[in-house]
Amino acid sequence: MDFGDLRLKHGIDDDSDFIPLLSTEDENNMLNEKIPAVLPILPLRNTVLFPGVVIPITVGRDKSIHLIKDYNKGDKTIGVVAQKSDSTEEPTGDDLYRVGTVAQIIKMLRMPDGNTTIIIQGKKRFKIDKYIQTDPYHKAMVSDFDEIKPESSDKEFQAIISNLKETSTQIVKISPNIPSDASFAINNIESPTFLVNFISSNMNAKTEDKQKMLEVPNLKERSLLVLEYLNKEFQMLELRNQIQNKTKMDLDRQQREYFLNQQIKTIQEELGGTNFEQEIQEFKEKSEKKKWSAEVKELFDKQLSKLQRMNPNAAEYGIQTNYIELLLELPWDEMTKDNFDLKNAQEAAQYNLFEFHILQR
Repeated sequence: MDFGDLRLKHGIDDDSDFIPLLSTEDENNMLNEKIPAVLPILPLRNTVLFPGVVIPITVGRDKSIHLIKDYNKGDKTIGVVAQKSDSTEEPTGDDLYRVGTVAQIIKMLRMPDGNTTIIIQGKKRFKIDKYIQTDPYHKAMVSDFDEIKPESSDKEFQAIISNLKETSTQIVKISPNIPSDASFAINNIESPTFLVNFISSNMNAKTEDKQKMLEVPNLKERSLLVLEYLNKEFQMLELRNQIQNKTKMDLDRQQREYFLNQQIKTIQEELGGTNFEQEIQEFKEKSEKKKWSAEVKELFDKQLSKLQRMNPNAAEYGIQTNYIELLLELPWDEMTKDNFDLKNAQEAAQYNLFEFHILQR
């Protein structure tokens, strides 16, 4: 999840740096508002606006800037619809989804880089029936997109909402980039509808997946869909943290070994010079010429590493050196050709016996 829009910096809103959460009463008032029959349509890239949620939007296209300037002077009500592809520079009606969200322009700002940024709040969903204008910006005839809510006594729905809060809180705890007050915000959301919208807006999901959530009319089914995506995100975060912890532990161990080896090297240089390093290097070069199995090589490397950590002046150093030399001298996987000729063996035995008798005289 990404709660970057939970707080807005003072550069955007000097009155307050915290966006208030929607209460059940606010939600009901919002749902009872009638939407205009015709709305100007603001296309959004990589963003889906959900009812009740407040987000900042950077406006860059000429048509979009024209639309914002016109409607910021009036009732500030516009229609916001996500693009099917973020690569489309000048989207037509076919390039936009058919379900969007009525939005209220809260504030318009000119940023230092010359871009126009607006802060908008989603009101309620709508469905595009027909586009009636394309210049200087899109306008469309729209109709209500009604929501089907479960009964307040629905235990299964209550359990889904509880799981949404619990899973979201767990994600906040294990995500280093999410502010800690996000958990407080989630647990203090009264409205189940706004909770689902708030989580849908902030979760790390693709635009097409968020659009699917927006287009589900049944709140219970939408809640289950959001919970499914949220569980996937939680599992991915847990897996990522496990991998990070494992690699961090491995790196810490390597760094510790390197530090200790450097310390040992310094001590050994102070005590007896560096001749032992040449000896160890010779052992390594000899080992590279040996034709031994992986098990023997692993044993040799382990014993050589042990020798490196020893003080050359210690008594154990000589014993360990002898052991390594023995490993190097043994004929690992080296075989001679045997002679099984019995006649030659008999002649050799008779010769040896003859020599023995001569020695006894």
